[in-house]
Amino acid sequence: MIRSVTAKEITENIKEMCIEANHCLSKDMEQSLKKAVSKEESPLGRKILQQLQENLQIAEEEQIPICQDTGMAVVFAEIGQDVHVEGGLLEDAINEGVRLGYEEGFLRKSVVGDPILRENTRDNTPAVIHYSIAAGDKVRLTLAPKGFGSENMSRIFMLKPADGIEGVKHAILTAVKEAGPNACPPMVVGVGIGGTFEKCALLAKKALTRPADEHAFVPYVRELEEEMLEKINMLGIGPGGLGGTVTALAVNINTYPTHIAGLPVAVNICCHVNRHVAREL
Repeated sequence: MIRSVTAKEITENIKEMCIEANHCLSKDMEQSLKKAVSKEESPLGRKILQQLQENLQIAEEEQIPICQDTGMAVVFAEIGQDVHVEGGLLEDAINEGVRLGYEEGFLRKSVVGDPILRENTRDNTPAVIHYSIAAGDKVRLTLAPKGFGSENMSRIFMLKPADGIEGVKHAILTAVKEAGPNACPPMVVGVGIGGTFEKCALLAKKALTRPADEHAFVPYVRELEEEMLEKINMLGIGPGGLGGTVTALAVNINTYPTHIAGLPVAVNICCHVNRHVAREL
């Protein structure tokens, strides 16, 4: 049986999600920051983490943006194969939600219509939308506004199969070292391993939307996440890049089958707020 969802309903939810993500830290990130204060050994690092928490509290209470860079809207739209969107095109509905959310939420419009001509679109559209088809009759929307301080620090490595897991570890640490303070640490590190050039990047982006307190189900991937978090926090970058023992709050890794001749690895870094909101319609 086909279930209908209106374009208007999608627009309204995307609008609300844009405002919520930019004003309120998700619960998983809130808990991660609280734990970070007790783990940080540097007095300056602890002070910075406490200031970040104070900033987040003010943002939520006064409904002002967590960060002045309110990001480019990234949307993962998982559509049940038994869903029919009526009253308009799905893509138009999502972009209209972003437009309304950024206007009504008084959020900074950061999108330019052409990467070379650089004229601002003035409403933060278009969003970057990733579609997937799933079983059932639900629509699951995940919105992740992505600031570019951290986005610019992300990397793709086209490794050789012979590089193996040690090569993957080296790639992750290289990306984080090169990012240093520019990614507004403590950071969340999303990693995609496998697939193709573009697939591993998508895996890494999606990994950032996983709750920071959840690990991968595959045993070796879970172990790799734990090892990389430990090694990243031994780099000494610390909160704000001013030294310390908490450089990353989480390392989330997604994997996918790949070609016999390749080992693609993407590292998508996000700052300490790692904004993400999910809803099911």
